[in-house]
Amino acid sequence: GLLSRVQTSAPTVRTLSSSKSFSQNIPSCLWKLGRLNHVAIAVPDLEKAQSLYKDVLGAQVSETVALPEHGVYTVFVELGNTKLELLHPLGEKSPIASFLQKNKTGGMHHICIEVDDIKAAMTELKKKKIRILSEEPKIGAHGKPVIFLHPKDCHGVLVELEQA
Repeated sequence: GLLSRVQTSAPTVRTLSSSKSFSQNIPSCLWKLGRLNHVAIAVPDLEKAQSLYKDVLGAQVSETVALPEHGVYTVFVELGNTKLELLHPLGEKSPIASFLQKNKTGGMHHICIEVDDIKAAMTELKKKKIRILSEEPKIGAHGKPVIFLHPKDCHGVLVELEQA
């Protein structure tokens, strides 16, 4: 009857078996990637962008902070599992000013991923021919050391690594 048809039509579950465990295929590193810290968005009008996230979407939005050594104003939008960083140019030599010249309405600028050892990450990434955009880490918006990886070495994405 019905029970025998249900029993014979149940899918079989297959398990993968291997003489090597999955973790043995991962090269050992002296450092580890952590969580996504934030996604940065360049904005031509910081007040309008703050208002969108705070007044329209109801997010918790930080005060504006000037980071002259990076040439940006930053605002962080709390999302629970990560943050958005709104970036606006500060000064004529701001990298965000040149980004906005090419992208008039703004857009995603970079992603930031935490690492447990930024110096070890730099050493290993250089050995792997990944270009780092500064010789030494700079202090980022969270008061922690950060570096940026060249987007041409990261599939078109500017990647920021931040010491966790």
